Amino acid sequence: MDRLGDMRLFVEAAALGSLSAAGRRLGLSPAAASARLLKLEKALHARLFERTTRQLRVTDEGRLYLHHCRIALQAIDDAEAALQAGQNLVRGKVRISATSDFGRYLLRGWLDEFNARYPEVSFAVTLSDSVSNLLQEEIDLAIRFGMPPESGLAARSLAPNRRVLCASPGYLARKGEPTGPGHLDGHDFVVLVTSAGPLSELNFVRGDERFAYTMPVERSWETNDGALARAWALAGHGIAHKSIWDIAADVRAGTLRMLLADWCTNEAPVHALFHANRYMAPRVRVLLDYLVERFAGATGELLGELAYPPEGRHKDSARAL
Repeated sequence: MDRLGDMRLFVEAAALGSLSAAGRRLGLSPAAASARLLKLEKALHARLFERTTRQLRVTDEGRLYLHHCRIALQAIDDAEAALQAGQNLVRGKVRISATSDFGRYLLRGWLDEFNARYPEVSFAVTLSDSVSNLLQEEIDLAIRFGMPPESGLAARSLAPNRRVLCASPGYLARKGEPTGPGHLDGHDFVVLVTSAGPLSELNFVRGDERFAYTMPVERSWETNDGALARAWALAGHGIAHKSIWDIAADVRAGTLRMLLADWCTNEAPVHALFHANRYMAPRVRVLLDYLVERFAGATGELLGELAYPPEGRHKDSARAL
């Protein structure tokens, strides 16, 4: 059992990039976490981390051991989950990854509602606008707009999702409202940046019409956080390209206005992503069913007519977030 605990500490430290943070997650003091890691390295006759005052980097030997630790620990977790399934118990921790805006403004409340139904379920939520590598990270479910090109993952469709250009009334009063994709030159933009680069390319579709436009990043406000991008759009710093799920309340309140609403831009339905070959614990399965139900209700309640582009419009595949 000591070795399993040491393995969990090692896996957590590698994921978090911090031994003290991993120790806190497992209820260990920094001194205790350091002692356990040293004991593990001594037993393995290998150095697992290169340590500096600022970072913890996994060594080549550590990466090899990390791969096998994850397999071993997941097998144990799956076995325990299978036992719980036999007892029909919905309890334990669900690790979720979601985009920042959606996580803060919708998912947070939905998880509170789920917890009221199943009080023995807790959550570990990672908010990021980059696609999490579920095959390497300890994530049970990822909520993403679009379909990340990642093998070994299964996907379940949750809801439609328009992406629209939006800006504040104050910005439009200063700069004017574009009447077509060809009239975007001269405007200011708020651009979301991911690990793959800036999401600056817009592909407009209206019936048989096509128009490509690249937002000029060099004079745009840039961020890797979708919530900050929305806040900057609300503050009037420029035009943002956002999911309708993120801005529906702002549009209804009049604090943001949809632009070029008769055009489609990079449609990307919402999906839940999960490990295809991993046993799904009851808590994860029940949460997934709940999210399907919650998205179905919210599509009508929250979005209403904003949920879908005008009829007959072609939907392009989207780069996933």
